Amino acid sequence: MDYINAAILGVIEGITEFLPISSTGHLIIAEQWLGHRSDMFNIVIQAGAILAVTIIYWRRLLDLVLGWRVPENRDYAAKLIVAFLITAILGLIVKKLGFELPETATPIAWALIIGGIWMIFAEWAAARKAPHKEITWLVAILVGIAQIVAGVFPGTSRSGATIFVAMLAGTGNRAAATEFAFLVGIPTMYAASGYELLKTFKDGGAANEDWTALGIAFVVSTVVAFIAVKWLLAYIRSNRFTLFAVYRIILGVLLLGMAATGLIA
Repeated sequence: MDYINAAILGVIEGITEFLPISSTGHLIIAEQWLGHRSDMFNIVIQAGAILAVTIIYWRRLLDLVLGWRVPENRDYAAKLIVAFLITAILGLIVKKLGFELPETATPIAWALIIGGIWMIFAEWAAARKAPHKEITWLVAILVGIAQIVAGVFPGTSRSGATIFVAMLAGTGNRAAATEFAFLVGIPTMYAASGYELLKTFKDGGAANEDWTALGIAFVVSTVVAFIAVKWLLAYIRSNRFTLFAVYRIILGVLLLGMAATGLIA
């Protein structure tokens, strides 16, 4: 049964990591029924979803590496690196401060609702801007900060925060904002997974980890995320993110109701 639960968590992670509906928030809620998992478990299965994006964008990544002599590629890669470094530095600060994720539904519910309302406003505001594809330095800096904000407040959604910050900061094109947000997530989540792995081995926690369950969840997350991202990239070509904003608000309200009646903690 534990392996089935791990697979279910992999499905949830794969669907929610890149859709702007908060993977961490969904996982924290799901664990109330499927059993609590370690921070390493949650971060490593997020890396499974990131692997899916790496596969999808491998040509783009290869072009940035091999075509570094092209000024546009150097500029874009530099902005990706700056956004990642901002996230990494702020992330280490948050870790040193002893931040821990909430384990109850109420703060996640409010983050979902507030984030949904903000997404509707952001979509409206971005629509009033010229739909150019340029990623500015301001966008890169704000995307780096947005990743940490999303990590500190589960329910915010890393992909949602970064995409809409990019759109509001000047990249009015949904596809361009989404691509930059996803590409920044690749080194960010690989680094986070590597950090947790090293920390787990250093602290002697590896013996307590169910590596088979983790492996199952990782593979499931990768496959499901590949399908989800492919669908999302096709969807946003002709649709806004309003559907996800409405889902967030409805889910947030339902979670508040369930928390109030004691159905969830």
